[in-house]
Amino acid sequence: MSVIWIAAAAFIGGIIAALAGWLESEEEFNVKKFMRSVVRSLVAGVGIAVAYNYINDLSLIDLGMAWLAGAGVDVLGHRAAGAIAARVGG
Repeated sequence: MSVIWIAAAAFIGGIIAALAGWLESEEEFNVKKFMRSVVRSLVAGVGIAVAYNYINDLSLIDLGMAWLAGAGVDVLGHRAAGAIAARVGG
């Protein structure tokens, strides 16, 4: 059961990071960009849950770390995609 909580925390962290980025950009909401963040958040959730599958106890600190990791995966994925697009397009 703890694996589900870890995956959910990482997923929610990624979604919140995506929404915060959109709010900061002051652009209109773009579903296509948001769905990319959802996919990255799902990947983060699964990856982090697999890594945390080997822990015995689940604490609030573990959930917080998963949340931060999910946010980090989304931000890093967004930055990497932007850098690649800038290199290819420019």
